[in-house]
Amino acid sequence: MKKSINILALFLFFFSMVSCNEDLVNKVQTGTLKGVVIKKGTNQPIKNVKIYTTPSTETIFTKEDGSFIIENVPLGDYSIRAELSGYVTSFQGVNFKNEGQVVSVVFEMSDDDSLNSPPSAPVLLSPVDNAVDQPLSVDLSWSCTDPDTLDILKYKVIIKNDFDSNIIEVKDLTDTHYFLENLKFGVTYYWQVIVSDGINPEVNSPVSRFRTSTIPNNRFHYVKKANGNYYIVSSDESNKNFQFTPSNTNSWRPRLNQNTGLIAFLRTVGGNAQIFTAKPDGSNPFQVTSVPVAGFDNAWIDFSWSKNGKELLYANFTKLYRINKDGSGLQLVYTTPDGSFISECEWSYDGSKVALKTNDANGYNVKIYIIDLLGNTIKTILENVQGAAGGLSLSIDGTQLLYCYDISGHQEGNYRQLNTHLFIYNLQTNENIDLSVLSKKPDGSNDLDPRFSPNNAEVIFMNTSNDGISAKKIIKLTLQNNERTDLFPDAEMPDWE
Repeated sequence: MKKSINILALFLFFFSMVSCNEDLVNKVQTGTLKGVVIKKGTNQPIKNVKIYTTPSTETIFTKEDGSFIIENVPLGDYSIRAELSGYVTSFQGVNFKNEGQVVSVVFEMSDDDSLNSPPSAPVLLSPVDNAVDQPLSVDLSWSCTDPDTLDILKYKVIIKNDFDSNIIEVKDLTDTHYFLENLKFGVTYYWQVIVSDGINPEVNSPVSRFRTSTIPNNRFHYVKKANGNYYIVSSDESNKNFQFTPSNTNSWRPRLNQNTGLIAFLRTVGGNAQIFTAKPDGSNPFQVTSVPVAGFDNAWIDFSWSKNGKELLYANFTKLYRINKDGSGLQLVYTTPDGSFISECEWSYDGSKVALKTNDANGYNVKIYIIDLLGNTIKTILENVQGAAGGLSLSIDGTQLLYCYDISGHQEGNYRQLNTHLFIYNLQTNENIDLSVLSKKPDGSNDLDPRFSPNNAEVIFMNTSNDGISAKKIIKLTLQNNERTDLFPDAEMPDWE
């Protein structure tokens, strides 16, 4: 009986202890944490932000409206943390003092860009500020630094000038230089670089200036070819040069007239060859003709200035015209009696006569002769021969005619020449001198497009292999000793005035 009483007493003690523990657990006091996360500066809600507490309670993520709630947070002090990739982690401290307390918080999160520093102002290196005598193509260069090494810097270059209102703006450069081309002579250019890291506001450099050199008095002009187009180059005898016409237009046969200070040339317009003039720096191009220059092949046609520079002489198939340099006063001068095409003309310095080269539609059946301005034939130099000929140039006194002729007599559809020589024909004595023989022209090559020098003591011309595809070069021939001197590589159609 006594043993049974002891067991009952022990059971009652254990039951009372369990009941006390349950009362203690049920009596833990908690609160509720509510909040919202927004973007700093715009107050736009941010979703999927990770919210958790220290000491740890529960980890949750914000909803579409940026809100969150954590319930049953035991009373005490907590640090609330908000994390999201691309944003600066945010902290707030809260305190739960009373049972059932609701604590509300607002997190304003800044994106990581707010910690990004702007790049430095670009430092303009070259050309140096106030540089003078700069070429018509310059490499603009600058330096710039950024504390945030992972940023991708992009540059904008702005160029203005004191000549016109044209503004050049080049955007989205990633290199710290820009090659500026096709500048004008004697013009001051102003340039500035603006840098952006894509995060901070743009940063401007100071403005720098430079001035290009004055227009050189170049007496040599020749032609090069690029991407199917001819373009004209202006040069001195040492081949210090600049590009006279742009590469995106087809321009050839330059002819300088010293009296008018203009350079005339041919340019393709709507499939036709028209005469243009421009200033020695290539500015102010002006189309003189409307009736085009035409013959059997545009690459082999030529025209001529009058000595005073007031007029130009050119051909359109069978007809020879004269026209004022301003495009007015078109007059028919001569028509070939046999229907042959006039491919070249050369007006004498005194204006009294014209040398002509005519040919058939294939460039052959050549005739070179002299007429007066009434159309009367004064002298015939070459006719009834096989092969190609041309390159007319009259001496200053009008007594000698320089020309070229393929002595092989070869004729084929692509107008290939095999052995073209230079000749000087004396109109008074009828003497014909083979300059190519005297100067020992290389075998297998052609001497083409000859022109007298301004003092008639030398001849300038183009030499190339007769294969029709090799490089071309311009050579000077001194008449006194028949010495050949290379002047300009990879060049053709020379002019020396």
